[in-house]
Amino acid sequence: MVRAQDAKAWANEELRGICDSLYTPFSGTDGDDIDYDAMRTLVRYTLGDLDHDGLWLVSGLAEFWSLTMDERKQLAEVTIDEARSVKPGAILQLCTVAASAKETVELTLHAQELGADICYIQNPFIEAHGGPGVLEFFEYVAARTDIALGMFNSPCSGFVLSAAECAEISKGVPAVCAIKDAADPQPYHGVALKKLAPDLVVWEAEIMLSYNSGLVQQGLQSPCMLGGVAYLGETPSDKRVTTWFNLVLEGKLTEASEYYFTAGVDTSGSHGLGYTMVPERPGYYTHWGSAFKYCASLLGLPVGDYPYSRTPQIKLSDQQQARIKDAYVRSGLIDA
Repeated sequence: MVRAQDAKAWANEELRGICDSLYTPFSGTDGDDIDYDAMRTLVRYTLGDLDHDGLWLVSGLAEFWSLTMDERKQLAEVTIDEARSVKPGAILQLCTVAASAKETVELTLHAQELGADICYIQNPFIEAHGGPGVLEFFEYVAARTDIALGMFNSPCSGFVLSAAECAEISKGVPAVCAIKDAADPQPYHGVALKKLAPDLVVWEAEIMLSYNSGLVQQGLQSPCMLGGVAYLGETPSDKRVTTWFNLVLEGKLTEASEYYFTAGVDTSGSHGLGYTMVPERPGYYTHWGSAFKYCASLLGLPVGDYPYSRTPQIKLSDQQQARIKDAYVRSGLIDA
């Protein structure tokens, strides 16, 4: 496990490659239970069959907000145990933000005890007063833990931090060494942040612009996808995301850009999930668990016998499912 004081040096050396953000397979009445066998299968698939580099666990995609503290801890225990048995050197990232700072510390200490590599703290989603409030939140957690910390600058929190505010947190809290940055405009927000905090590992959610434009080679983007859905966009026999990403890392940007579009690298994942926005909340993109699980089911992955999100998120409509399936058929990942 990496100590907080060594976090930045470790991150710049070790945070590389493709790491998958895993959904939570629910089961039972209204999804009140978790299918841990399905969870273990998913870990083996991503790290073993696809040979990806790491995992992003108990995150927004995993619907952490719908899990109890005990469930979040058990989910971390199961996934980390399985991951270490499949690929001992995998990068294991755990999301530990909670509604209270004390619970965030509790989850972060638990992850530390389990041997996670780094804990990500999404911008607090209740009563956070912008940059100063988030900085104080990180300082509170860092003072009570001893593990590498990362930021998740997500609009799902209801706000995002400026590049300058993120840089201030990185400089003020030695344990903070990485960020998944989903702030707009991308990739310019991340470029500005990397210039302000060059020792911070920066990964942006907009992969096409960030990687195909040579930002990695210019040192303005780190060589990693720390928490994405590559596992929903390729299969063991058609590793199109991995092939494209390797071209990027090799600096073969013309080939990478051409391959990205001709192979349909992003068609199934981004385009399919983009159809899940709801008219009831215009302009709001949500990590809709039902959508990710429906994508997974199309690829034959286990999703539990309750393949939806827990309340209060609603189920996908037949029309939304049809559009997602059509995106997968057009991508060539599944047959019509």
